[in-house]
Amino acid sequence: MGRDVPEVVFTREDRRRYRIKVQRCLDAFALMLREARFESGRPQVGLEIELNLVDDHAEPAMRNSDVLEAIADPAWSTELGRFNLEINVPPRRLTEGGPDSWESEVRAALNHADERARSVGAHLIMIGILPTLRQQDVGECALSENPRYRLLNDQVFAARGEDLHIEVDGVDRLRTYADTITPEAACTSTQFHLQVSPEEFPGYWNAAQAIAGIQVALAANSPFLFGKELWHETRIPLFEQATDTRPQEIKVQGVRPRVWFGERWINSVFDLFEENLRYFPALLPLCDEQDPLETLEQGDIPELGELTLHNGTIYRWNRPVYAIAHDKPHVRVENRVLPAGPTVADTLANGAFYYGLTRALVEEERPVWSRMSFAAAEDNLHTAARQGMDALLYWPGMGEVPAPELVLRRLLPLAHRGLEHSGMDEAWREPLLGIIEQRCVTARNGAVWQKEMFHHATASSAGRHEALRRMTQQYIDYMHLNAPAHTWPID
Repeated sequence: MGRDVPEVVFTREDRRRYRIKVQRCLDAFALMLREARFESGRPQVGLEIELNLVDDHAEPAMRNSDVLEAIADPAWSTELGRFNLEINVPPRRLTEGGPDSWESEVRAALNHADERARSVGAHLIMIGILPTLRQQDVGECALSENPRYRLLNDQVFAARGEDLHIEVDGVDRLRTYADTITPEAACTSTQFHLQVSPEEFPGYWNAAQAIAGIQVALAANSPFLFGKELWHETRIPLFEQATDTRPQEIKVQGVRPRVWFGERWINSVFDLFEENLRYFPALLPLCDEQDPLETLEQGDIPELGELTLHNGTIYRWNRPVYAIAHDKPHVRVENRVLPAGPTVADTLANGAFYYGLTRALVEEERPVWSRMSFAAAEDNLHTAARQGMDALLYWPGMGEVPAPELVLRRLLPLAHRGLEHSGMDEAWREPLLGIIEQRCVTARNGAVWQKEMFHHATASSAGRHEALRRMTQQYIDYMHLNAPAHTWPID
């Protein structure tokens, strides 16, 4: 979840102080790693879901402040756009209470929030990109009221020096410019967190990178943007472009983008935080009063506020996270590649596949990242985002194979094994991974349903936007039924 910041104008002195302070944070982090000060005995998983708000006609509703007030629950917070919200589901052990317990908890929270949203004329929808969103909906007036978003917007454009250029070619062709970062608000995601020990972190991060493309192919749910039919998971290129601080001249010099897959497998969690400092200037150079090295010397745990704030402005698809819980510091992998939705059942199936598969890959005698180039993993991500279930993805020992075949033949058995080793018996695993299996058998996910439903509506003589609106209304109805998206009919 984002960190609140005050309205402020940064000076050169602010940036100099921040550079010194964030380096002290990195030094403190390195010392904590050497001295094994991290929590490692009770690994937990976590879940964040970003959602859109719509009105009774499935059009964007700029009401997040009103809806938050109506929900009155600290687990909910604003996101970048006034038509966005986010829920931070409390962390838990993976097998705590069984999958039914987690699903019931998430559904109860979402149903309660939707009921409260209806009291102020809004509805919640879990979807990667809201199909009825138009370009005029993401102007400056769509920024949420929190000063953090205005400040972030100003700093991105100060670094960039010109309007954002958004360009995506799919079934249709999108070419547009934006003078705010609010097109990023169109991207709503599901974020899976996995707490691991620092020693285990490199393996789990490498495994998450290796399967990012497979995750996206299976769960694509963002085929429309500004009325155009684009990639199966248009959220990937949109997010990469909507937060890009680099003008064209800087891009061709090889400067890294802030939405970043990375460029190599890692050997330590320290590698990622160190890269963040080495490659990316501060967007929000805010300093707090705590000296992290002095705090360590006193036997306390430092917040590392500057390091975590900087880390939060670099949008790796698998992000390292440092945090303190129950007076113990820990590190975790934040998996950010997946869109929101379509249902809670789909979401938890995606989580089971991710958690099980990464564990199995980490436990292999010869890790997949020792047999696969990093560039191949990145290529898989963008191929999957463009083509979804139709993507041909590379996997060591198999070459390029259709995504469903790769999952059914090789990866689904591994996910079962990983969950079994995590303590999840077959009666718990089968309903969750069975959803993934049937998605592959039917070659249907949220993006496929959206595209088919849209074309069905346009064939019935509905105009383009009206077809998207009807499809979105039907999507909301099926979402509430919680039947997995591969079972949704076209009607």
